[in-house]
Amino acid sequence: MTEAATGWHWARQARDVAVQMLYQWEVGRLTVPEVAESFWRIGDIDETIPDRARERAAELVRGTVEHVGQIDRILEDASRNWRLDRMPVVDRLILRLGIYELLHDPDTPRAVVIDEALELARRFSTEEAVPFVNGVLDAVKDRIERGEIAAGPASS
Repeated sequence: MTEAATGWHWARQARDVAVQMLYQWEVGRLTVPEVAESFWRIGDIDETIPDRARERAAELVRGTVEHVGQIDRILEDASRNWRLDRMPVVDRLILRLGIYELLHDPDTPRAVVIDEALELARRFSTEEAVPFVNGVLDAVKDRIERGEIAAGPASS
């Protein structure tokens, strides 16, 4: 069932949480299970996040990390003037998450994936990041639609 059919609020919460968990993974150099364990036991985490949002966040993190090699190759190609290590961490994580969804989540329309990534950039990064994220994800979407990049369901 698509997000539009089931409501967007829980899916947006899942993406918010996924970016925060990916940040712990990237900066803290934790494993995905360590991130999940520590993230949910921190006292200030919003306990009103529904189980389906928590489950979706975990899926997004696992999938993004599992496919990070492929995602980073695509990201480097789509952002020709930016090396990955020169990108702000949060922007890189939002882009990785967005590319993962574009590649491996056929149930969510690509326009929704991009719009949600833009909202993440507004929330967690700077207004200057928004056009950058939009440009990179739009370029990746176009390459997928032209068949230059293979997309399919997640293998995990």
